[in-house]
Amino acid sequence: MRYHITVVTLIVFCFLALSSKAQEQKLYVQFAESEMKRFPEAWQIDHGKRLYFGYGQGLGCLAMLKMWEKTADQKYFDYVEAWTDTIINEEGNIYLYKRDTYNLDYINPGKILFTLYEKTGKEKYKLAIERLMSQLSVHPRTLEGAYWHKLIYPHQVWLDGVYMADPFVAQYGQFTGDSAHYDDVINHILVTAKHTYDKKTGLYYHAWDESKKQQWANNITGQSPNFWGRSIGWWFMALVDVLDFIPTDYPQREEIVTIIQKLAETLPKYQDEEGLWWQVIDQIAAEKNYQEASVNAMFMYGFAKATNKGYIADSYKQVAEKTLHGIQKKLLKTEADGTLTLIQCNAVAGLGGHPYRDGSYAYYVGERIRENDAKATGPFIMGLLELNK
Repeated sequence: MRYHITVVTLIVFCFLALSSKAQEQKLYVQFAESEMKRFPEAWQIDHGKRLYFGYGQGLGCLAMLKMWEKTADQKYFDYVEAWTDTIINEEGNIYLYKRDTYNLDYINPGKILFTLYEKTGKEKYKLAIERLMSQLSVHPRTLEGAYWHKLIYPHQVWLDGVYMADPFVAQYGQFTGDSAHYDDVINHILVTAKHTYDKKTGLYYHAWDESKKQQWANNITGQSPNFWGRSIGWWFMALVDVLDFIPTDYPQREEIVTIIQKLAETLPKYQDEEGLWWQVIDQIAAEKNYQEASVNAMFMYGFAKATNKGYIADSYKQVAEKTLHGIQKKLLKTEADGTLTLIQCNAVAGLGGHPYRDGSYAYYVGERIRENDAKATGPFIMGLLELNK
């Protein structure tokens, strides 16, 4: 009798465990469906008000393409292609894109064009890829060859820009078979790491000004003054994504893997008891600081993917899982219509500009907060997919 009860108990336990896993696996579908219900057309992603080749729409659409690859459900592909087919004409011209602004943000949506060209054969997508690369071929750079973030931010390298440009350039290298593009990516990453890394904390500053003339720049190092969570999230995602395209035996590739490993070792030190990171990540629970959705989604993705790819130890997947539990507990809510919403998303943050953004702690915690920002929702979907591989 005791043996019979034990067997029954074991069967029930296994059933519940599998049922729980099945529910978790469905979360990426639930959230992707919620995004498509909120934003019936892809140009509306990130609360878009007009047809625009924005990096937020590009990030959201990249997540949808990964949904298509995972589920084989054509609606995800069609959702993305309807946007790009509308915004790019037969000559490969991109609506509202202006090359002479030399803005790395414009490069990010180009990542989806490789898949679209491969699957549809539409020549205009290839022409648009070449158009974006023509910008990068003459894009202004620092003396060490790292891209300026934008022409309006001269001599500045931002962590954000590494994500915007480098996975695209690496994939273009694979697309064309030209290894010079791998060299460019590796150089951009290593120069950025050299000038933004802080040995004391193991973290990375948001940006570096080579000229040291910006008000926000340290007059000795040129570094910005704080550790903004999302900027490090952009950095983490860029590091794991570029390695998808750079051959495993390529010179200096291992230096990027080493950066990932050191970052993975550092970040859990700043993760709170609930498994979450904060807007300014080294100031946990400080006045006006908050658990911010995009940094958590990005880190969840970074840890899960780096583990899946073998860049870091398998044990780090627990960090990603802990983050997911924290997001579900504190940052994810269910609406009356059943859709899922990510809350506490920092809408935007930057440096310089008009009005001037000084990179202070008060600045970062004082920027606007909203729900379902693409910088959080896109990585959240991609992170869930990685966790379920």
